[in-house]
Amino acid sequence: MDIDVVLLARLKFWMTVAFHFVFPTITIGLAWLLVAFETAGWKTRKPVYEQLGRFFGKLFGFTFAIGVATGLVMVFQFGTNWSQYSRFVGDIFGAPLAAEAVFAFFMESTFLGLYLFGRERISRGAHVFSIFMVALGATISAFWIIVANSWQQTPAGFALALADGRIISQAEYLANPSAFDLANARAVLVDFMAAVFNPSTLPRYFHTVFACLISGAFFVGGIGAYYVRKNSSDAFGRLAVKYAIVFGLVASLLQIFPIGHEHGQQMAKTQPEKFAAIMGIYESQSSAPIVLFAVPTQRPPELKVPIEIPGVLSWLAFGDVNATVQGLAEIPQEDWPPLFTTFVSYHNMVILGIWFVFILAMAAFLWYRKTLWNNRLVLRALIWSLPLPVIASQLGWIAAEVGRQPWAVYRLLRTSHSVSVTVSAELVIFAIILFFLVYAVMGIAYIRLVVRTVKKGPLPVDA
Repeated sequence: MDIDVVLLARLKFWMTVAFHFVFPTITIGLAWLLVAFETAGWKTRKPVYEQLGRFFGKLFGFTFAIGVATGLVMVFQFGTNWSQYSRFVGDIFGAPLAAEAVFAFFMESTFLGLYLFGRERISRGAHVFSIFMVALGATISAFWIIVANSWQQTPAGFALALADGRIISQAEYLANPSAFDLANARAVLVDFMAAVFNPSTLPRYFHTVFACLISGAFFVGGIGAYYVRKNSSDAFGRLAVKYAIVFGLVASLLQIFPIGHEHGQQMAKTQPEKFAAIMGIYESQSSAPIVLFAVPTQRPPELKVPIEIPGVLSWLAFGDVNATVQGLAEIPQEDWPPLFTTFVSYHNMVILGIWFVFILAMAAFLWYRKTLWNNRLVLRALIWSLPLPVIASQLGWIAAEVGRQPWAVYRLLRTSHSVSVTVSAELVIFAIILFFLVYAVMGIAYIRLVVRTVKKGPLPVDA
C-alpha cells in the first residue's frame, strides 16, 4: 500500500505547531496582565498585587519554558520534512525569523530572568520595567512570526529566480503564470518592507495578538474564579477576576470589530477561494448571504440544511449589500481547499468568540450589580471557559492554514511540491509516534504542574 508522504509530513507539522501554539497564546496575554499587576502594585504598594505577580509569574515561567522548547523543534522541520519549501522561500523566510530571534526572543528571555529572579534584588521600578520588556518582546516576536506566515498567504516584495538563470518580477509572473516553469525556482527578496507589510500581515497580526490577550484574560479569570468559588471573599481571586473581565471584554469586542472585520475584508480581496470556502459560497452571487449554520460537503460542493441571512456577507466583505462575492465554481477544483474543515473550524471559532463576549459581559453586569461573587454558575462558567480561547486560536489557525491549501506559498508553490524527497514515509511515521509520546508527557506534566500550583495557592506577602 502506498503511503502519502505529503499527508504524513503535514500531519507531523500540524501536531508540532498545534502543541507549540498553545503556549505563546497564553504567555503573550498573560505577560500584559502581569504588567498591569506589577504596575498597580508599584503605585499602590498593596500586597495583593505582589501576590498576583508572584503567582502568575510562576505560571508564566512554566508556560514560557515549554513554548521555547517546542518552538525550536517546530523550526527544525523546515530543513527535514520540507526541504523543497525551504529552498524556495529561504531567501525571504530567513529574514523575519532572524529578526524574531535578534530583536525579540533574546530581549524577552533576558528580561524574563530579571523579572523572575530579581524581585528582591532590583528596584520596584526596574522590576516593573523588566516584565514590560518581556511583554513587549513577546509581542514583537509574534509580529515577525506572523510576517513569515503571512508572506506565504499573500506573497509580496519578491522576484523569482528560475532554473535557467532568469529573474522575473512578481508582476511579470502574475500577468502570465502559465508561461513560466517554477520547477527548481526560488523566491528572492527585492523589497523588504513590501514583504514585511504584505497585504495580510497587519490584519493577521492584530487578530492573533488579540486572540492571545483574550487567552491570557481567561487564564487569569478562570483561576481567579476558582478561588472565589472556594471563598467568595477571597481578595486575590476577586482582583484576578476583575482584571480578567475588563481586559478580556475589551479585547473580545475589539477582536470582533474592527479587527476581525478588517481581516475578513482583506481575505475576501486577496484570497477569494479561502474566503469562499470558509463562508460556504460555492457559486458567485450578489447579495451573498452569511451562513450561520450548515453542513458542507465536498462532492458535490453544497451546504446542507443552511441557515442564512441574505446580503450580510456582501456588506461585511465589501461594504455593499449588492456586491458580488466570488464563489468556488470560478476556480479550478484542484485549487480548492478542503471545504468541510475550513468551514467548520472557522464557524466554531466565531461561536467561541461570541461566547467570550457573552460570558464576560454577563460577569461585568453581575460585578456592577455586586452579585458576581456569589453567583456560582457564572464563576463555574469562567472556570470551564479557561481553555476555550486557546481552542478558538487553534480553530482560527486551522481555518487559515487549511484554507490556503493546496498552496504552501499562495499561487506559487504547492504543498505537494514542498516536501523533502529523500525522507521516507516510515521515517515520518516514526517521528510522528516519537513526537506524540514526548508531547503527551510534556502536556501532562504541564497540566499537573499548573493544577498543583493552583491548588497550593498564592503565598502570603508581607504588607
